[in-house]
Amino acid sequence: MTKPATYLTSAAIVALAAVFAPSAQAAFVATFQEIGSDVVETGSGALDLTDLHLSGGIFTKLFVTPNEPSYASGTPGEQGDTYEGALSGPAVWGPGSTTITKMSSGDLVALVPSSAEIIVPGDYAGGPLSQTATYLMASFASLGLTPGAYVYSWGTGAHADTFTIDVGGASPVPEPSTWAMMLVGFAGLGYAAARRTGLGRAVL
Repeated sequence: MTKPATYLTSAAIVALAAVFAPSAQAAFVATFQEIGSDVVETGSGALDLTDLHLSGGIFTKLFVTPNEPSYASGTPGEQGDTYEGALSGPAVWGPGSTTITKMSSGDLVALVPSSAEIIVPGDYAGGPLSQTATYLMASFASLGLTPGAYVYSWGTGAHADTFTIDVGGASPVPEPSTWAMMLVGFAGLGYAAARRTGLGRAVL
């Protein structure tokens, strides 16, 4: 008599596992936010570069250029590897020209859609990346950044991936409250199944 509840509870667990399982896409997101009198960029995620090709090493300044969309962030002076390929995405992030920052740290990551390039730390093997940069006494207006989510994609099949420039927190990332509501819903399913089973035993 307890099997229906067991099956429903198991189904709920499987559904939860599917919700929290990592996506087939690695995906990297760089978010620009106005914090106080500064603009702070933080980037995190991983990148599947299988369908791009390594074209050489590079040292790069750390900057953002909205009108010829590109940016670089990470530890100053770090050497990176450049990967090239067919990137698909927006033509601009806003009207601004190049702004350089020296306040940057973490892994070297750069996106240069105009030349279809992604730059990552030397000998990058696909693991998690994280970096941050601060543009002092700046705003989206002064940098010429237009709020929005600018998504670039490449690759096919299991190696398809994306790189998102998120200006102002525009990416559709689920809020913690959304996860909480989903958990409550699954818990409710399990409780309802167990209650029905108990009622069935009482009638018998």
